[in-house]
Amino acid sequence: MSLLRRTCARFSPQVHVLAKRSLTSIKLQGKVLMISPPLLSSMAFMSSTALEFVFDPAKWPREQMDDDFSRLSKIFSAMRSVVRVPSLDPKYKIAVLASKQDHCLVDLLHGWQDRRLPVNITAVISNHDRGPNTHVMRFLERHGIPYHHLDITKEGKREEDILNLVKDTDFLVLARYMQILSGNFLRSYGRDIINIHHGLLPSFKGGNPSKQLRWREFPLRSFVQKSENLEKQCLAKAIKSYCELRVLPYEKNKTVVF
Repeated sequence: MSLLRRTCARFSPQVHVLAKRSLTSIKLQGKVLMISPPLLSSMAFMSSTALEFVFDPAKWPREQMDDDFSRLSKIFSAMRSVVRVPSLDPKYKIAVLASKQDHCLVDLLHGWQDRRLPVNITAVISNHDRGPNTHVMRFLERHGIPYHHLDITKEGKREEDILNLVKDTDFLVLARYMQILSGNFLRSYGRDIINIHHGLLPSFKGGNPSKQLRWREFPLRSFVQKSENLEKQCLAKAIKSYCELRVLPYEKNKTVVF
């Protein structure tokens, strides 16, 4: 079975001796497939390391494995340390927020259906009311995924309703959700959110810059297609990388991507 581990830690040079001993004992338990080079920040004495193992749970029980890595994390005084066994641990539970444009939503749903994205989708939430016989609604009904339409206005963002719907999720995905979530929402939710922005954004003011291309007689079709393809690819890669622990947030505004 495979194991993934990501660590972000502050440390001093003195921890290297203890860490080396701990890593040696862990290597004896499983075969190291990949150890990323530590990403160092000299200003903050920060190290971020990624390890990937194949191990035999009969020889290295899960409880013992967690204890071993917990001990190593304490040596490093790790701010964040995550261990996952993809074949044993439950998939991440997510909710998807989307607006009228559905190219990212549709691609995400098909990626989930084809098992390219290791997540369980608990709900799709939208400020756009999709008809009962649309391709998105047929897909959701076929797979038993709830669809929640919330009538959102400038005066009422329905954030309490959204929080109630997503309270049991591990993280959120904003698949071209064209609403701004408030600071209160972010603090109340308290977990990570993956958002996809415009892939290619014309430098026109206003809420629909792509539409303004028509007014200026630019070649719109190929521009929009390229933008949508970039958005779909980027969002799918971000979700997959997050689930594989290749995205490691730390402190307030910093992220390490392996």
